[in-house]
Amino acid sequence: MSQVIACIDGSSITLAVCDYAAWASRQMDAPLDFLHVLGKSEYPIPVDLSGNIGLGSREHLLQELAELDEKRSKVALEQGRLMLDAAKARALDDGVTSPITSRQRHGELVDTLIEFESDIRLLVMGRQGEQGDSAGEHIGSHLENVVRTLHRPILVIPADYTEPRRILVAFDGSTTTRKAVELVAASRLFRGLPCHVLMVGADKVESRAQLDWARTTLEQAGFEATISLRAGQVEDVLCGYREEYAIDLIVMGAYG
Repeated sequence: MSQVIACIDGSSITLAVCDYAAWASRQMDAPLDFLHVLGKSEYPIPVDLSGNIGLGSREHLLQELAELDEKRSKVALEQGRLMLDAAKARALDDGVTSPITSRQRHGELVDTLIEFESDIRLLVMGRQGEQGDSAGEHIGSHLENVVRTLHRPILVIPADYTEPRRILVAFDGSTTTRKAVELVAASRLFRGLPCHVLMVGADKVESRAQLDWARTTLEQAGFEATISLRAGQVEDVLCGYREEYAIDLIVMGAYG
């Protein structure tokens, strides 16, 4: 079943992930699934210490180490279960009416998502903050790999939730960004939201024609569309435009 899958890890951004995922579920009328992946830090690989110098036959020490690992794993599992339960409760409070489920796995985040890729209609992940806490790094450090590996739409969200009111498509006329425009036009995720399309570059006839195509595509799908062509450095222009028009979401290709 195609669904919204939200990756949570207990970091400070988890609440925002829950809220954005709930918003997406409501917009798309799609089931919502919360995913928590326990990595190697929660499940340390057992180490054979019997050959270490000075350890000798101190089997009781090995036993204590094994018991500590087992306890740590149980605590991590229970903590994850409680976190997932809290996430589902928050989604209900946020007004989600579609089915809400949760999954807990151990292993690598990217490998787990590849396994579930056919189930993903939209993946919601938090981006690592500028300061970042140790828990947040679990997802933040893997974000680029996930974005470049999966072939599914990914909503990368900031630390604080604000219900999206306006979206911006970073457009350059390439096949990738034309597909992004078509995705926005076809997706229920963005229904009812004004859509801006921004191209950065020289003012050429070809560029204007590409922007006109984008506007027509969006308007035919019922969107209020605004197009703009500006010169300058791409990152600076995008950031400036976002601030000028209070853009809440930016749509771009994985390799943009």
